[in-house]
Amino acid sequence: MNTAKTDIVITGLSAISAAGVGSEALMEALRRGESLLKPVPDEILGEGGHLWAKADAFRAADFMPPLKARKFDRCSLLAVVAAGMALKDAAVTPGSLDSTRIGIVLGCGFGGISNAEQFLSGYFASGAEGLSPMLFPNIVPNASASNASIEHKLKGPNVTVVQRFCSAESAFLMAHRFLEEDRADIILTGGVDEVFPTMLRCFKAMGQIRNFGAGFGEGAGILVLEKASHARARKARTVASVGDIRTIGRISPGAQEEGLARLLPEPHRAEQISLSGTAGFDKWLLERLPDGPRIDIAPILGRSLAMGGLSLAALILMLKPGSPGLHLASSPEGPYFSIDLYGGDPVQS
Repeated sequence: MNTAKTDIVITGLSAISAAGVGSEALMEALRRGESLLKPVPDEILGEGGHLWAKADAFRAADFMPPLKARKFDRCSLLAVVAAGMALKDAAVTPGSLDSTRIGIVLGCGFGGISNAEQFLSGYFASGAEGLSPMLFPNIVPNASASNASIEHKLKGPNVTVVQRFCSAESAFLMAHRFLEEDRADIILTGGVDEVFPTMLRCFKAMGQIRNFGAGFGEGAGILVLEKASHARARKARTVASVGDIRTIGRISPGAQEEGLARLLPEPHRAEQISLSGTAGFDKWLLERLPDGPRIDIAPILGRSLAMGGLSLAALILMLKPGSPGLHLASSPEGPYFSIDLYGGDPVQS
């Protein structure tokens, strides 16, 4: 699928990761290029030699009272805080715009699973009486987007996408489409995920802990997508413009050339390229990429199903006004995404 260029811009963004809280921390991590993955405690997997990237600098108490934070799972906390930061970056203040025209479409891979484990553990230990009503609302992946929308009074479209390593990119495409179809004026999009011990144990049990399950990270990267006409009307700063979005569900063996022609039509120019998901493992994709610096946050911040939100934020932060950028993402069996972005607003620059 290809989407034609449309009048959609990005007016704000936020980032929470192992690098810290805020886009400045992400930028500094990219500049240094040093891995922030740390050893997984031996007792978690019963062996050493494994790494993960926890967002240890994130403290919910820095943003809300402890009693309020208790009602959210960790993934929802990341989403609620990152959404608030992105809205602030886009100069969208509470009550300043029609809330029914502001929505959220978020990619999420493992949100709610840690609370689901606690919820079911109570049942297995004590039966129905052991079930906690407080945990129940947060045991599903869409809890993050739902809690963020409730907290920030976003009454427009609300969707959660789980699409393997391309969850954030799938959410980005849907958010873009909602704006094209005039279902909203502003959509928050991107990805959020957490990493926790049981998840790694499950990867180990499935034999995935040393390949795609290795070096998992957590965090949130959220972008504020907006109609350009709406952004100009409220005199908002534009940090990037959205170009073509190309996606393929699956590329069959022997059809790589056809897939490449769709994902990377020639001539293709990019001054910055970001890789997400398992794109860094696809040699046939990497060999066709245009020349330019490549950003792969996985060796620095870890990998997750929804880390594409942080990868998109990293690309935007590195782009100069008006310069072209390319975001490429894939999952082992698909889908594949190729997204063109342009730094700043070429019209205003």
